[in-house]
Amino acid sequence: MSILLIALPDIFRGIALDPLRPENISYLLWLIMGYLVVTAVLVVTFGRVGDMFGRTRMYTLGFAVFTVFSILLAVTWLKGDAGAIWLISMRVLQGIGGALLLANSTAILTDAFPTHQRGLALGINSIAAIAGSFLGLILGGVLAPVAWHLVFIVSVPIGVGGTIWAWSKLKETSERHEGRIDWWGNVTFAVGLVAVLMGITYGIQPYGGHVMGWTSPTVLVCLIGGVVVLAVFVAIERRVPHPMFHLSLFGIRSFTAGNIANLLSALGRGGLQFILIIWLQGIWLPRHGYDYESTPLWAGIYMVPLTIGFLIAGPLSGVLSDRHGARWYAAGGMLVAAVSFLLMGFLPVDFPYYLFAILLAVNGLAMGLFSSPNRASIMNSVPARQRGAAAGMTATFQNGATVLSIGIFFSMLILGLASTLPAALFNGLTGQGVPADVAGRIAELPPVSTLFAALLGYNPIETLLGPGVLSQVGPQQAGFLTGRSFFPELISGPFADGLFLALGFAAVCCLVAAIASLFDSAKPSVQEAGGIERAAGEALGEEDPSGPVARPVAVAGRILAPDEAPAAAVLTLVDAHGHEADRAESDDEGRFTLSTGGRPGDYLVIATPRGRGAAAPAATRVTVNGSPVHVDVVLRERAAVR
Repeated sequence: MSILLIALPDIFRGIALDPLRPENISYLLWLIMGYLVVTAVLVVTFGRVGDMFGRTRMYTLGFAVFTVFSILLAVTWLKGDAGAIWLISMRVLQGIGGALLLANSTAILTDAFPTHQRGLALGINSIAAIAGSFLGLILGGVLAPVAWHLVFIVSVPIGVGGTIWAWSKLKETSERHEGRIDWWGNVTFAVGLVAVLMGITYGIQPYGGHVMGWTSPTVLVCLIGGVVVLAVFVAIERRVPHPMFHLSLFGIRSFTAGNIANLLSALGRGGLQFILIIWLQGIWLPRHGYDYESTPLWAGIYMVPLTIGFLIAGPLSGVLSDRHGARWYAAGGMLVAAVSFLLMGFLPVDFPYYLFAILLAVNGLAMGLFSSPNRASIMNSVPARQRGAAAGMTATFQNGATVLSIGIFFSMLILGLASTLPAALFNGLTGQGVPADVAGRIAELPPVSTLFAALLGYNPIETLLGPGVLSQVGPQQAGFLTGRSFFPELISGPFADGLFLALGFAAVCCLVAAIASLFDSAKPSVQEAGGIERAAGEALGEEDPSGPVARPVAVAGRILAPDEAPAAAVLTLVDAHGHEADRAESDDEGRFTLSTGGRPGDYLVIATPRGRGAAAPAATRVTVNGSPVHVDVVLRERAAVR
């Protein structure tokens, strides 16, 4: 995504299309957001498919699909509308590969690492993602001016290498779980979510005499109809035997709280990169002497502190949350992020760079402090058999919230521009000798065009005035109008109005995310380096979980009802000779631990549900060889009595 954002001006010049013309704005939006929409829609389905057919297999397929469509993007030969439609179509199909990767990468890491190392593993994974985003900014700025096709070609060798490496090196460590594809759930979820995201995308475009399209019948139908279809989807998921969206997981407090925090975090930060690019490329860099053609590269360089902050905090917070629990690190990260957004909102538009860099670094540190503990807490809370689906659900919340965040941020910026930009444009142009009728026509253009001009690093004044008007005002005024200072200074005031609204919204989202993180019920000892023994001790309510564990834990896991919701049961561990080795009860979230007294061998875990209900006892065999064994026991449905 980052390499595409920086390269957009050169891409549109390459296909000979003006993205600022009203009829072309939808092309620009879909090229930016189409990939996000597809990944948000498909990632849950592909997580479920990974649970059924193998996560590494789906992950490898994702690399291959992503690479194929990178090649097809790079070989684009079409121009004009046809070129834009081709790029959007290939980008949407590339999102299928992205969804396969997103849905299974987190689940593969969770399978591969024990509980007390997952925060670190997910932190390192976050580093790879953010480092790739940073490299994309730099590579986009370097390669796009040379040849815009290169921004897609650069992904090809990486994709080919990733496909070969994943196919040859990754081993399937998860158990495959039989099931059926929930076709009705998939269809209603896709239709509902696509409709909502399309409504958001078209809502920020002008409609009739309005600066935005939120009152457009098309937008209203998409938003309202999408919500109705999603409500039907929820009703379907509550009834089908093999749902794609495991609503029962929301009975796990850590999963629910973590996903609420993750959604709000994405809502707060999703539009941040766009805000920063507009701020730097459209205003700050030109005012400081940078040519418009070079602003994409320098915008990437000046955003380095954000990346550095994340790179430092990501793995560090992962290690610390493994030892001490995720709650306070995730909440603290969101609180610091809220403060950084508020302080950024009080910066002048023509800021001193050192202050801007400090706030970017603090924001990156805060996001890194939140990301790894949040993801580890979510993945640690779910049964192993549902990790793919859980990772897909989390990614859907994040990607869907990112699209919504972009729509909200753009809407707030457009509102700020709409209130003061027309008058500023009219007065600024007439003050330089532009005829009033021409200045009035330009002032009446939709503010979204000006916003995207800043996003793309364009100076639209020369295009809007044309050579005829510029020749009338004289060479000195023409040079000033098309120079580096007139347009950036003209939009600085209106931009600041919208910027303050957008950053204030981001701060509120992060504050609520911090509160949601505090409701994470995962105990610190669950993630300690001391291992599963201490986790089990606290789960059973021992008085001093930080002290020595009285007995070595051999078997730990969760009890699940037939619908895979957490269940309460009595656990009995029986050895190969039929003797009872241990007995325990699960807690309210279904967690349990059993001890063999240090004796390895084959054992039978028998789960008897507490109380009278629809569930019947279940049993599973385990082999203990010194290391703790994790097992999820799913209670059977009780046969109907005739």
